[in-house]
Amino acid sequence: MCGIVGIASQNPVSVRGWLPVGRDAMRHRGPDDAGEWWSENGCVGLAHRRLAVLDLSPSGHQPMQAAGGELCIVFNGEIYNFVELRRELTAEGHIFRSRSDTEVILAAYCEWGTECLSRLNGMFAFAIYDNRERQLFMARDRAGEKPLYYTLGHGAIRFASELKGLMADPTLIRRIDPEALDCYLVMGFVPGERCMLYGVKKLPPAHALVFNLGSGQTRVWRYWQLPKLDAAPESGRYDEIALLDELEALLEDSVRHQMVADVPVGVLLSGGVDSSLVTSMAVRATPKVKTFTIRFPGYGKLDETEHARLIARHFCTEHIELEAAESTVDLLPTLARQFDEPMADSSMIPTYLVSRLIRKHCTVALGGDGGDELFGGYPHYSRLLWTQQTLGRIPQSLRLALARAAEVLLPIGFKGRNWLQGLEVDLGVGLPLTAPYFDRGRKKLMAEQSAWALVAESVRGQRIPQTPDLLQRATRMDFENYLAEDILVKVDRASMLNSLEVRTPMLDYRLIEFAFGKVPARLKATTTSRKVLLKKLAARLLPPEFDLHRKQGFSIPLPSWLQSGPWKGYFREVLLGSDNTLFNHKMVDNLLKGQVRGWANSERLFALVLFELWRKEFGVGL
Repeated sequence: MCGIVGIASQNPVSVRGWLPVGRDAMRHRGPDDAGEWWSENGCVGLAHRRLAVLDLSPSGHQPMQAAGGELCIVFNGEIYNFVELRRELTAEGHIFRSRSDTEVILAAYCEWGTECLSRLNGMFAFAIYDNRERQLFMARDRAGEKPLYYTLGHGAIRFASELKGLMADPTLIRRIDPEALDCYLVMGFVPGERCMLYGVKKLPPAHALVFNLGSGQTRVWRYWQLPKLDAAPESGRYDEIALLDELEALLEDSVRHQMVADVPVGVLLSGGVDSSLVTSMAVRATPKVKTFTIRFPGYGKLDETEHARLIARHFCTEHIELEAAESTVDLLPTLARQFDEPMADSSMIPTYLVSRLIRKHCTVALGGDGGDELFGGYPHYSRLLWTQQTLGRIPQSLRLALARAAEVLLPIGFKGRNWLQGLEVDLGVGLPLTAPYFDRGRKKLMAEQSAWALVAESVRGQRIPQTPDLLQRATRMDFENYLAEDILVKVDRASMLNSLEVRTPMLDYRLIEFAFGKVPARLKATTTSRKVLLKKLAARLLPPEFDLHRKQGFSIPLPSWLQSGPWKGYFREVLLGSDNTLFNHKMVDNLLKGQVRGWANSERLFALVLFELWRKEFGVGL
């Protein structure tokens, strides 16, 4: 894994000093090597920080050139099918001087142009400067595992893996985007191409971009999308055994490809279905597999040690149990800075602590993320189906009245309030917010209305997939939003802060296309069960005493921490200790008091604290 940063301009770049500074602001992404390259005319500069994983020799150094110096690439990620692609390209006459997947991308671009993206199986964000065409070509992987930010202006494009790389440029305006802020307060993240910094964009997952240095024009397009569900399974005609066999074969091949590295590789084993299945496939790929489980002392409900031991014993892995340090508020400013944009997910804390411990033992770790979105694992899927079946006959006018009454009469954080508010949604076409942080009414009270634009509900509505089946709609929505903008961001930033590369076998694009194109809704979730097909595979492969029905979220006991003690005091100080904060002090005080009364406001408060810490760390103006 690596960090990339660069600029391409219609005119020679005179101020270049920010480029190596931006590169080295991401040293955590690549502590092993650094490089910088400028085109002869001074219009293009590329820089790179390297975490050496494949071909540890200097041959893997970046920026890397090809075609007699006419092409130059900076690349962050891994191409898992690089061996097969290299073999195919060698047959076409390409000659390789390294064993790196970076060189394979360059050869693939030489052979197929921008269409090479359809050939790549991996997690990636890269930029290739093509001097022949005088264009910069950038792309991001299908699921959005690797990040890429960019800005456009004054005949130039600037880009970086993290906002810190762009912020090294003194010309970047540090001002909040009002629409992004509104989305954050509703969803807990900033979706799509939007960014919390005004004027900065994210290249969305499965998208590519070309910037032409001659015309100054930019073209952005989507090169891949989720497939439609095949007609046969949608109509109820499918072979369950054949689906299980195909799932097993795809997962085995994905894990086998992702176990390839020239550095130590381990598996993050929680003892849940997803990570246990990954472990079962890892032992097929190599006889010696290291598995890691983390224990959080003092929090028995979060301890998954026994479940992980069962899997480790069954598959005879070299199992290592690690104990996480106590979580303290001192971590929050560090995480606020690392995450580039604020994100309302307190599980970034244990994710960071786990990554820090794992990095002492290996450089690459395989995780189980993606299984919930692909195969229907979240509890709200069953609740949605139950609501549709049970309350679907209630007149829309009555459900709307109940929703409005809940919004007005029940305090924010009151148990059941979110569910009641969701009753206003027509489940035939829409989706209720699973966990809205602040509804429209509360947003208006949080600050002066002029502080942001009230657009989040409209933005989210436009992102809801147009799929008639409720479960298909919900899982697709979560894949393209919650997974891409929360889960994968959290894993990337927390692991990369520790120079640890985390790979996700469930997000092999062939598995994604299988899950959304072939698996019917009834084999994902029902009103009483979830991950139906995945658990059938677990029953086939895992020990009989394995608990198929256990669901343990990766979390910290934040609600109890905010009842009293240092966390409560710190949150109060950050949000109420200064007049230079965005949010209404009376509203914040009510949230804090409600949390003490037992209302569920901990993640809302975390969202506000992360925002204020992020703003302070980067000096972003109101």
